Amino acid sequence: MGRSRPHEGPDGLVVVDKPAGWTSHDVVAKSRGLLGTRKVGHAGTLDPDATGVLLLGVGRATKLLRFLSPLGKAYVGEVQLGVETSTLDAAGEVTATHDMDHVTFDHVVAAAEGFVGPIEQIPPMVSAVKVGGKRLHQLAREGIEVERAPRPVTIHSLTVLPGPDDDPLVFTVAVECSSGTYIRTLAADLGTALGGGAHLRSLRRTAVGPFTRADAIPLEAVGPDAVRPMAEAVRHLDPVVADAELAAEVAVGRVLGRDRLGLDVDAPGPWALVDADGELLAVYEPFRVDAVKPSLVLAARG
Repeated sequence: MGRSRPHEGPDGLVVVDKPAGWTSHDVVAKSRGLLGTRKVGHAGTLDPDATGVLLLGVGRATKLLRFLSPLGKAYVGEVQLGVETSTLDAAGEVTATHDMDHVTFDHVVAAAEGFVGPIEQIPPMVSAVKVGGKRLHQLAREGIEVERAPRPVTIHSLTVLPGPDDDPLVFTVAVECSSGTYIRTLAADLGTALGGGAHLRSLRRTAVGPFTRADAIPLEAVGPDAVRPMAEAVRHLDPVVADAELAAEVAVGRVLGRDRLGLDVDAPGPWALVDADGELLAVYEPFRVDAVKPSLVLAARG
């Protein structure tokens, strides 16, 4: 488990399998009580009805969340053709219906191929994107709809599978995508591309970067013993092991030559600096041509 400082709870990472019906904020609030610390945050919001992998930073590891939020995501969802909703998912009110009985599985597969690669999405009104200083979901609750600028995202893969029941207008999608992708928007856009409409019937996040559902634990299992070491939170970064002399320089945030860390000139970074015991000391990033600087130095425990 992550080590802790007196009276401040543990430091580290918890990978939760978020249950349906909970907001990501709800999970954080519950986890604060289970972990005995106020210092809990999450990397990457999941919709209340969605389930799956949610990363929690605990204690000093909350400072590492900015290295986790940009990680790519993987999802499995069910798409219902022929019905549009106000929220683009099953939680909303039906706003339109379409006769799409002519659409075949092969049609859906062909349409899905057009969404693979760099695309643009218009954020849904029920999202946390801010427009004019207000979050879209706040405006939506007030019955206000505003213009939203499209945002670039990347769909790395989009696999279409038969749906879980006998309804020919329900199918399953497995998606690997960049951070910031709205799967509910993808479902709605697929419906439009097929000449009608659609909404997202269910959604499960199966991975965030290297963290998969196999790493995740139920919310009720969260506790100090479930906290992973801070180095686990940045296991997607290339590690650099620091000896005692280098660790002392890292502890004061010194700018270092790339050769000091054994790094190639063109290595992109960032890097996780760990001591001989594998404990995370800092995260460093490129600086000028031949140097690196601290992006984050973790203060020594008191």
